[in-house]
Amino acid sequence: MYRRAADPWHLAERWYERRKYDLTVAALPQERYRRAFEPACSVGELTRRLAARCDTVLACDRVAGAVNTAQQRTAEFSHVTVRQMTVPAQWPEGSFDLIVLSEVLYYLDPATLDSLLGRTVAALEPGGTLATVHWNHPVEEHLSTGTAIAGTLAELPGIRLLADHREDDFVLQIHQRLRADGGRPPTPAEREGLV
Repeated sequence: MYRRAADPWHLAERWYERRKYDLTVAALPQERYRRAFEPACSVGELTRRLAARCDTVLACDRVAGAVNTAQQRTAEFSHVTVRQMTVPAQWPEGSFDLIVLSEVLYYLDPATLDSLLGRTVAALEPGGTLATVHWNHPVEEHLSTGTAIAGTLAELPGIRLLADHREDDFVLQIHQRLRADGGRPPTPAEREGLV
């Protein structure tokens, strides 16, 4: 698909997509993140929005054409790196305080999904944010839907649900990595002394 068009899903043009990306970024509980990882970044539309909230962003996709387009669309941001990488078999070094899994988990068989989620939680710093957003209609190529993915995430140890935004078309969830002692990090209001 990327050989025929730089943006085969028209992610930059569709109001639906722009709104979903804006909602995703607005739902993040911290104003600023130190180091973000966005696997399966496609053409970099969400990556551009993450760049405004993060000191560094590492984005990747397995498709070379998508990587090339994402690199072009994020070229103005010196703190954004886009690589060709297939997760979970390939995984970056280090830890992250933000990981964004957008429109990717429904492609994965159960074993690969378990591996990717395990790597995600292991790479997420205590108190770090996991954002997930997925299409919620059946698609022939998809092995699950946004609702099914939410069910899988509800069973994942080491994280807790902070926000759950559901629409007919997609499910957006924000999770937080528990502290090493199993306790929950402070909420945004608690961090600002409002509670």
